[in-house]
Amino acid sequence: MPKQIKSSTLSPVEIEAIFAQLSQDRPNPKTELVYTNPFTLLCAVALSAQATDVGVNKATKALFEAADTPQKMLALGEEGVAEYVKTIGLWRNKAKNLIIMSRQLVDNFGSQVPQTREELVTLAGVGRKTANVVLNEVFGQPTIAVDTHIFRVANRTGMAIGKTPDEVEAGLEAVVPAKYKLGAWENWWGFLGQVTNRLAFENLRNHLLDTFCFNGKLRKIALL
Repeated sequence: MPKQIKSSTLSPVEIEAIFAQLSQDRPNPKTELVYTNPFTLLCAVALSAQATDVGVNKATKALFEAADTPQKMLALGEEGVAEYVKTIGLWRNKAKNLIIMSRQLVDNFGSQVPQTREELVTLAGVGRKTANVVLNEVFGQPTIAVDTHIFRVANRTGMAIGKTPDEVEAGLEAVVPAKYKLGAWENWWGFLGQVTNRLAFENLRNHLLDTFCFNGKLRKIALL
C-alpha cells in the first residue's frame, strides 16, 4: 500500500525561506559523524541509534583505525568489536550487528556498500533512516532521513504532517525543494530540531523566533 501523503500547512514560499536561511547559516553542512569511506559511515550511523554523534566518534576513532573494511571488521570478531564500542548504548547488540553486517557485505555484495535503499535495509542493524543517511551523504542521492528531531519539527511546523516517520518522509519528499535535499540532510534538520528543543538557551530561542516566524504561525511552535 502506498504511503499516504498529507498536505503541508506551509506554503512553498515559507518552505523556501526556511531552507534558504538554513543554507545561509550552514552553507556547507556535513554530518558530524567521522568516517573515511562508505563502510565506516554505514557502521557509524548504525552505531548512532540512541547515542550521540560525539560518543560514537570517540568509540569509532580507534575502531576504524583497526577495521575500515568488512574483512577487517570480521577479523576483529564480535568480542573484539565490542571492546571498541562498549561506551555506546546497546553496545553488545550493535557489535553483533556489525559482524553480521560485515559478513553480509562480503558474501552478498562483494564487500561493497550497496547503493539502493532496498539492499541496504537487508543488512543487520540498518533501517530506513540509516540507509537514507548513507545514500545522501556518500552516494549523492536526494533521500530524506527522518529522525526524532526531524519528525517532531516537520509535524510542529506543519511542513509534513504524519503519525509515522515514513509518512513524514513522504511528505517532506513532496514539498522540500530538490536543491536542499542533498548535503547532510540530517544535519540541516538536526540543527533546526535542536533549536526547537533547547528553549533554555535564549540565543537559540531568539534565532528560531526571528528567523522562522511567518505571521505568528511558527511563534506558537517555538514556545511549545
